[in-house]
Amino acid sequence: MSNYEYIVSSLPWLAKDFAYGEGRDYDSTMEEIRRDLSEKDEAVLDFLLKGLRAESLDVDFYNEALHHSDRFIREYFRFDLNRRNAQVEYLNRSLGREEGEDMITGIAGPDADFITDRLDIDLSRFSGGEFEEKERLEDILSGENLLEREKGIDDLVWEKINALTVFNYFDIDAILGYVAKLAIADRWLRLDPAAGREKFARLVAEVKGTFKGINKLAI
Repeated sequence: MSNYEYIVSSLPWLAKDFAYGEGRDYDSTMEEIRRDLSEKDEAVLDFLLKGLRAESLDVDFYNEALHHSDRFIREYFRFDLNRRNAQVEYLNRSLGREEGEDMITGIAGPDADFITDRLDIDLSRFSGGEFEEKERLEDILSGENLLEREKGIDDLVWEKINALTVFNYFDIDAILGYVAKLAIADRWLRLDPAAGREKFARLVAEVKGTFKGINKLAI
């Protein structure tokens, strides 16, 4: 059985300047988390980590994600699919490309079975369903500053993760949400150290806020 409370209480693992502590990095943090996870939960973490690598994101992956037993996995990658498709759709319009080009629709090929291969868990076409954040995403994409667009997209993803884990305190979804946000912070730490430290600080504050909220509920 996973020791969720211990894992969550140990999550920040950051130096005072909101970077990794001495001798630590993203990989060592994952090792620390894995150490206290059950085999079942470690498999769920591995699936998330696979999905955080762009090269893994194809029709087969999203089909598996949308049918996954874990709620965070299902909803995070439903959002991820919608976001990426919306970005491609925006790019297609901007460049005058054919509608639907390079979008992931869930159509696996001419021999795909319509029921098993082209429907997601809501029995709709493999499109991820309604994308509530589409208008906000398009506003971000319309900006002229490339760096600010990237930050805006990551802020949107971050907020979605928070929404998906708002009632998760000491369970696997709380850990998955943390890992997904840590991946964002880690990327910015490498691309733009100041922005990376800002996101680390936000992450630490949120974890600490979780414990304060729990303590208040316990009073």
